[in-house]
Amino acid sequence: MPIQFDDDLTRLRGQLLAMGATAERMIRDATAGSTESDAERLQTLAANEDKMDRYQRDVDEETIRLICVYTPVAADLRELLMICRINAELERIGDQTMNISYYAETLLREPPLKPLVDLSRMSDIASKIVRKALDAFTQASADLARQVIAQDEQVDDLNDQIFRELMTRVLADPKTMPHAMALILVARAFERIADHAVNIAEDVVYIIEGRDIRHMHERPETGR
Repeated sequence: MPIQFDDDLTRLRGQLLAMGATAERMIRDATAGSTESDAERLQTLAANEDKMDRYQRDVDEETIRLICVYTPVAADLRELLMICRINAELERIGDQTMNISYYAETLLREPPLKPLVDLSRMSDIASKIVRKALDAFTQASADLARQVIAQDEQVDDLNDQIFRELMTRVLADPKTMPHAMALILVARAFERIADHAVNIAEDVVYIIEGRDIRHMHERPETGR
């Protein structure tokens, strides 16, 4: 493969990582808006969502160009195909933060129903595993990718816990339903962000090992 291909691929990776950095910033802003009632941070999300859309188009176009011009095979082709997938997952993370912004409008209108400790923990873990998934891509580390897959269970457990607690509150006081539903939907969005991080991690494993581990429910410590 010519040197120019390596240079172009390096630039493409840089574009993808810049998109990832924007996604991480959006998660932080969505967290501040929904758990700290920071309306100003929520207002930045729309501009970054437009930026994410542009990144997605640019990365897809450049990936297609590299495939058409250089006709890569084996590991190079695997990486380019997975960059397309990771690109899509990052754009969906941006979409989920916009969902959080929408639901947070309800949260900002009234005092909180309960301390948002669990939601803050959930958003923190989701943010960290997005970062770890991107680190796995940068470092070509299947081990880091498998750590992301393992940590997703923590987010699922917190989502279930928040749902149970809030539904208990609604049963005790039906007037809390709108606020409780907004919290449930915010938690669900963070859970989906973690799912997208897992998808990125699975794509990284495919780049490195050529193994498609989607839907296999591997046990990271045994590889089964």
